[in-house]
Amino acid sequence: MQRRRIPLFLSGVLVSLVLVLGWQLTHSTPAYSQRGNLLVSAAASLKEVLAEIKPLFEKANPGVTVTFNFGASGALLQQIEQGAPADIFISAAKRQMDTLDQKGELVPGTRGNLANNKLALIAPQDSKTVNSFKSLAKPEVKRVAMGEPRSVPAGQYAEQVLQKLNLMDQVKPKLVYANNVRQVLATVASGNADAGLVYVTDAKISDRVKSVAIADDKLHDPIVYPMAVLKGSKNQDAAKTFLKFLTGNPAKTVLRKYGFIVPK
Repeated sequence: MQRRRIPLFLSGVLVSLVLVLGWQLTHSTPAYSQRGNLLVSAAASLKEVLAEIKPLFEKANPGVTVTFNFGASGALLQQIEQGAPADIFISAAKRQMDTLDQKGELVPGTRGNLANNKLALIAPQDSKTVNSFKSLAKPEVKRVAMGEPRSVPAGQYAEQVLQKLNLMDQVKPKLVYANNVRQVLATVASGNADAGLVYVTDAKISDRVKSVAIADDKLHDPIVYPMAVLKGSKNQDAAKTFLKFLTGNPAKTVLRKYGFIVPK
């Protein structure tokens, strides 16, 4: 029986299709959802606000998933310097971001400011002793919680306030240092400290503490949250999209809700 032959031009087409399919299988790009996984290292004081912004961003950008690594800005800086993976860094002070900037670790043109904050003196809800910064010098006040100034920006700002008010010498023996601002909040909320220094936004999230005084902005460096895409990011396009989203109205609305100060 005579076999049917495939016409010469059709066999050429088939060969071409096989070659194209083979190239696509060996050179296929990963799915967008894989390329869009973002890891954001952010200051602990941003935990609630970023958690609320996350689903808004992911809904507007299908296929991009955001994961957060929260901690003290100094500790996060150290992690990044030691090679820990991160696509975006959001610190609670300029100093940590400046360090990475000077080392050339930021993607040019991506650095910006997310928001500003204020420093609050807090005390347990039932406290009748602490009602001002000066009251920290009272003998009845035994323990004052604040962040470790070397790694916690809130601690750096608190130290500046105490120095400017000439209270450091009297308060220093009472200081209890924490690894991040949320530990300060927890220490005061649990009654293990008579007072503490945290951001206004931290004081708002606990009903077990009260804010008794707000530090004048002149008493400390500006409390600003710089953000940038890291050069080590493998998802720079998605990271830039996330930073842009953080400057838009939906994110600003959430930031204001939590007490952060953002441009109109």
